[in-house]
Amino acid sequence: MRKLKVGVIGAGMAFARLHHPAYQQLGDRYEIAAVCDRDAAKARVWAGRLNLDERSVFTDWREMLRQKEDLDVIDIMVPIALNFEITEGVAKTLAGRRKGIICEKPLAPTLEQAEASRELARKYRIPVMIAENYRYNHEIDLLRDLVRTGRAGDIYYFIQNRVVDFQADMLQDKFPATEWRQHPEFPGGTVTDTALHDLAGLRHIFGPVDRLQAFGRPQAAGYSPYAVIQVNLLFKSGVTGHFSFFCAGREMQRPLIGLRIFGTKGMIYLEERDAGTINLAFNDGRKEQVPYQVQRGYYNELLNFYNALTGSEPVSVTPEMEYGDLKTVHDILKSIAEGEIVPVDGEDTYRPVYAPALGGQAGIVQ
Repeated sequence: MRKLKVGVIGAGMAFARLHHPAYQQLGDRYEIAAVCDRDAAKARVWAGRLNLDERSVFTDWREMLRQKEDLDVIDIMVPIALNFEITEGVAKTLAGRRKGIICEKPLAPTLEQAEASRELARKYRIPVMIAENYRYNHEIDLLRDLVRTGRAGDIYYFIQNRVVDFQADMLQDKFPATEWRQHPEFPGGTVTDTALHDLAGLRHIFGPVDRLQAFGRPQAAGYSPYAVIQVNLLFKSGVTGHFSFFCAGREMQRPLIGLRIFGTKGMIYLEERDAGTINLAFNDGRKEQVPYQVQRGYYNELLNFYNALTGSEPVSVTPEMEYGDLKTVHDILKSIAEGEIVPVDGEDTYRPVYAPALGGQAGIVQ
């Protein structure tokens, strides 16, 4: 089995806690061969951990691509505001070569850039995968299959409640402690950065969204314009549902509301993504539990990309797919701002106001 050589752009928390552990588990398929970070000291620390010499350490991704022509994969893990800029630059530099690009979610900070990102793979003839781990998580795939196979009958509706205590997490060694998340240079703040995951998961389970209506509780905090958003969604399948995202507090009582899906034969319930079990309760009194492996999205996305580059399957989460996830977030922001029901999939004319303060090709590797 051939190992693909990886060049990392951005050696921060996402690499350390999410991607690197998955690369370790897939050590028979990937080899990290170069590290680039604006912080030279951070890049050198990782070079030491990865047993790389000084010739494999960079502070400029352009220089890394010039000097490391043998890289097969470029994994981009930078602040959201830089996602499109760097991904486009890498794609343009590597156009037509036998390479692949991984970009963290969301694929761009604005819808205009997200639209342009949809064309990168075709325009530059290079596979691009968006690392939306919720679309690769084991439990999300199981929920999708439970819904599609009718285990709970025809689905009427769902309720999902997601709670994040951003202010408390800012003071801990967690993602909200990063400066760019506390003062985001993209619309929506943590709604775009975090709630996007849950919406991607819902779209993975239920399919495209027909239209939505949303409300928000404004707050004077840089990390998010709203303390809570509440969204009513109508999917093109006819399923309706309610999604709420509260980023300024805690859900103190157990069991959590979580994700509850109601059908003609019963109910499907997932308390939280790390629960390890999906619960089914049927109208006739029967109960079932479906176990799953927690936090497998990072492993699964890298496995999918390896298989895509070596020709055995297509890329599962493309820029086109991730554009729909990001557009759903922007349509929520639009609905809150305008007090209107907003069409989602099949309509892409909305252009949000960006306030200054918010300041596949398969088988390419031989």
